[in-house]
Amino acid sequence: MSLTPSPGGAPGAGHAPSTADREWLALACELARLCPPSATAFSVGAVVVAADGAELARGYSREGDPHDHAEEAALAKLPAGDARLATATVYSSLEPCARRASRPRPCAQLIRDAGVRRVVTAWREPDTFVPGADGTELLEGAGVTVVELPEYAEAARLPNRHLV
Repeated sequence: MSLTPSPGGAPGAGHAPSTADREWLALACELARLCPPSATAFSVGAVVVAADGAELARGYSREGDPHDHAEEAALAKLPAGDARLATATVYSSLEPCARRASRPRPCAQLIRDAGVRRVVTAWREPDTFVPGADGTELLEGAGVTVVELPEYAEAARLPNRHLV
């Protein structure tokens, strides 16, 4: 796991990004650099942050298993039904997946099922592995607010430069 400390600061609300949102998303992009490289999957970092700004969990792709996705790895560190998730924000360097080949539940579904109502991302998932994978649409269709901060897309693409 990264030794990078939590930036702190409460997440923003709704679609208006805060300074803390930018700092947490930068951390998620940094976590993506810890991923073992793969020719068949993106390197992604994720952080789950409570409404009061406390870091609840972090994860990155392939952290414990070759099939782990970042959001999945972070959410797995929290107890099922954790009441803090209802007001938490998930920060992910890449749009949460809407479909995947390696496991039955994509990250957008895991986030929705955990009760998270807000997600902040840096980069929309390209069609490299799953054409038309639109996690944002799945999340927004479930009432989750999704905020994209494209100014962080280059930081999210950097650990994936061998793929794109």
